Amino acid sequence: MSADPPYPEIKKTHTMAHTGRPWRDYKPPPAAAVWSVIQAGNTYWMLVAALDLGIFDALATEDAQTAVSLANQLDVSAPHLQHLLDSMVTLGFLDQLKDHYELTETAERYLCSSGAAPMTDLVRISPGPLENWTHLAETIRNGEVNTPIENDIRGFYGPLVQATFPTQFRVASRLGLKLGWARQRDYRVLDLGAGCAPWAIAILQQVAGSTAVINDFEEIVGLTESSIEEHEMSARCEFRAGNFHEIEIETGAYDVVVLGHVCRTEGAALAKSLIGRAVAALKPGGKLLVADYFADNDRKMNPFGVQMGMTMLANTEKGGTLTHKQMHGWLVDEPLEAIRLLEPIGFNLVYVATRL
Repeated sequence: MSADPPYPEIKKTHTMAHTGRPWRDYKPPPAAAVWSVIQAGNTYWMLVAALDLGIFDALATEDAQTAVSLANQLDVSAPHLQHLLDSMVTLGFLDQLKDHYELTETAERYLCSSGAAPMTDLVRISPGPLENWTHLAETIRNGEVNTPIENDIRGFYGPLVQATFPTQFRVASRLGLKLGWARQRDYRVLDLGAGCAPWAIAILQQVAGSTAVINDFEEIVGLTESSIEEHEMSARCEFRAGNFHEIEIETGAYDVVVLGHVCRTEGAALAKSLIGRAVAALKPGGKLLVADYFADNDRKMNPFGVQMGMTMLANTEKGGTLTHKQMHGWLVDEPLEAIRLLEPIGFNLVYVATRL
């Protein structure tokens, strides 16, 4: 005798002629997806609080500690701190054994100011201004951001370019190892929208005898100069302040042109135009590097890329989701060959293409 079918009452009382689908009547979908979104905002602020209190840095300098000993060190309420520590355990940033807490490798690397690849400042600034998120419905209704970050270049982009430097420097350095920059010499580099110039610095470090023209807004280029000076490369760099859509760019003059995480802020028309400007600046055989957080072509299989696009829409005048289909289409429309997509570190994708 065969086993009873699951939910036999469905067979007895329902047919497809009835309104609605029977499995929804008898077994509604779980609400976990809704709760996960509700909790997402809460967990973000938990992490911000942990960083503001100095929890990760305190645990980096000591052996595993109890909530009481750590509270005494940080001068905070022990019962309240324990709730936060337990939450960090559930997020995978702390381990707990017999009421003693210690860092996980993830926190050690990314959430300590002395970590190998600190993201501490990026956590705070990456979402953009809070008011843009609380007014997101209004932005979508009107098709216009109330307080775009372009209106506060110094106040927003200044901290942002400093916060993104560690991650992007790792991406650029790893890409250089894949592309064999150390075997090359005397590159002429153009870094557009460079921020603190992680890309230019990585190339100059690996390619002997190279020089760079480095661009960003007038309000930011002072930070760029300081970063270059800190890495002792001022003599090899020229700084060109201004909007990268408008500054003078020599034609056929560069071995490498970098567009590092700038296209998704521009909207399709301006991003395509910027690709064209970058390609025109390359020598024959020169390399175009386009780094960004791309979404899949159907905008549903890569949540990180899709949601990064939403962050752009919520905070910028023209930015939004940038798909692989869009970027690849713009590249194949240009005189380029050997178009490749590389992932030097997780989630950080770079298109590399060669000028014909």
